[in-house]
Amino acid sequence: MKKNKKTDLDSNMRQKEYFHGLTLVPGMWVVVRLDGRSFSKFTQKNFQKPFDAAFKNSMVKTAEALMEDLHGFYGWTSSDEISILLPPTWAGYGRSLEKTLSLSASLAGSTFSLQVGEAVQFDSRIWLGASLEDVLDYFLWRQEDSARCALQGWAYWTLRQSGKSAQEVTRMLNGTDAAFKNEMLFTHGINFNSTPLWQRRGVALYRGQAKKQGFNPLTHEEVLVQRQVLMQEDQLPMKEDYRAFLLQRLSQAVSHPTSRNP
Repeated sequence: MKKNKKTDLDSNMRQKEYFHGLTLVPGMWVVVRLDGRSFSKFTQKNFQKPFDAAFKNSMVKTAEALMEDLHGFYGWTSSDEISILLPPTWAGYGRSLEKTLSLSASLAGSTFSLQVGEAVQFDSRIWLGASLEDVLDYFLWRQEDSARCALQGWAYWTLRQSGKSAQEVTRMLNGTDAAFKNEMLFTHGINFNSTPLWQRRGVALYRGQAKKQGFNPLTHEEVLVQRQVLMQEDQLPMKEDYRAFLLQRLSQAVSHPTSRNP
């Protein structure tokens, strides 16, 4: 009798885990998109504004950890955002929505925290695309948003560093367009189009082939072998050139898929 009660209780409680059975739609491209939680205050306290190479490097390290753990096809990071692309055949965690979200956010938070020596958190969301064209559009959308945010950041912090308060700068920039911000930066001696590309367009991570030193146990000789490695690109093109760059990298990934799943 007691055993039945325990079984009934266990069954009843598990039924209340309403979202546990949700899975990613089969056959869809998946992007796991992560953002730092409350990073505005955190970065203002710990890093240079508007951009800091040390912060960027920590974000890249975090994106690399996610790429390796999830076996992603393509990764991209800008500011405090990371996007990891997973193929339609991806079967990690049984395509569980809960596990994909929770474990990706957990890994990002722990990896970045170890990089900077302070506890931080990331939130995670899922984007689904039905076609490769959807994927290309997604990354062009994120890059365009990256450029817009970079211009806003440069304009805001240039004015702040000139002695204006946060309230004054907010009023000055409210409702202004890109031309106004570019002209304002130019009057402060800054050409936005000459700032590092990674600040405006983000950093890409993708899988490529590279020659590595290896050892042949049969001949006892050192040999050069082709190995799949994670590559980083800080000089991304934009618009249609970026679409072509993505298409080339993703086509290579589709033709040489990884056989592993987390």
